Amino acid sequence: MKRRTIGLWAATAVLALTATACGSDGAPSSSGKGTKVTFGYIADYSGSAALAVAAKQGLWEKAGLDPDLKVFTNGPLQVQALGAGDLDFGYLGPGALWLPASGKAKIIAVNMLGQADRVIARPGTGISKPADLKGKKVAVAEGTSGDMILNLALDRAGLKPGDVTRVTMDPSTIVTAVSSGQVDAAALWYPLIDTVKKRVPGLVEISQTSDYYPKLTFPNVFVARPDLPAKDPALTKKVTSVLRQADDWIAAHPQESEKVAADFLKLPQDQLADSTKYVKILSSRELTDLTGDGTVNGWFDGLTGVFVKMGKLSSPGEAKNYYLGDQYKAAGTADGRQ
Repeated sequence: MKRRTIGLWAATAVLALTATACGSDGAPSSSGKGTKVTFGYIADYSGSAALAVAAKQGLWEKAGLDPDLKVFTNGPLQVQALGAGDLDFGYLGPGALWLPASGKAKIIAVNMLGQADRVIARPGTGISKPADLKGKKVAVAEGTSGDMILNLALDRAGLKPGDVTRVTMDPSTIVTAVSSGQVDAAALWYPLIDTVKKRVPGLVEISQTSDYYPKLTFPNVFVARPDLPAKDPALTKKVTSVLRQADDWIAAHPQESEKVAADFLKLPQDQLADSTKYVKILSSRELTDLTGDGTVNGWFDGLTGVFVKMGKLSSPGEAKNYYLGDQYKAAGTADGRQ
């Protein structure tokens, strides 16, 4: 999925078109002489904010790390790169969490809780609720949080995936397809939906992330190559500590973090304004507590049931096998936030 990518992605349609599928060297990287780490991200607010803050605050250098940051258009491509050894770490939205659940990555930290996904419909299509999607043409990016929200909406309405005509395309193309009337509906997320709304007055939102909360929670996460945490626990701890500190800065400065992320992505600052409305930001202290009491594992375990229904997983599995919660908590000793 992405989320998660649950899995959130390009900040605008234009940016999504320019982001390369296999990664790019266009992002800022440290010029220091620390330990080299390759790190993937997605060019939207939640997919880049922590890395932007880490660069801005000099957290990488303080940890003795030299990051090589590479932009991707989605989470599954990052997992492919992890498997090929081209990345050490990456970012996934909730729609892609079936990948670590299937053993293809290890989750080292929760980033934010996603609240941006929607199923939207063009006005005049007769679609006002999920049940109305039957027989309609629906655009979706395969393996993303949009894919997940669409399946949840169909399931709640008593529909099967085959009851709609799915048109698979990348997120930026979905924006164009909905805007031009090539499809009746789409599964997408903010801020891309803002772009569609400017072009399609009266756009209808028929399902959203909050419809399924608190039964389901949609975290986006940072992941490592499956073998890396065991092979190099010291490096994993350093990287996790950097991410914890960056997330704490974001939790304390949410609006300012939008500007830092926009600068990092070389976007006008207004393009990421209000991005924090579509995520729930948690401090490392909160995430440590929620990890300790089993809540975070519950988030992941709840989503694996969805992925089984979607055909992404053959069996649910258990979060304790792929979320390194103990290591996340231990990283607090490195940053003083235990």
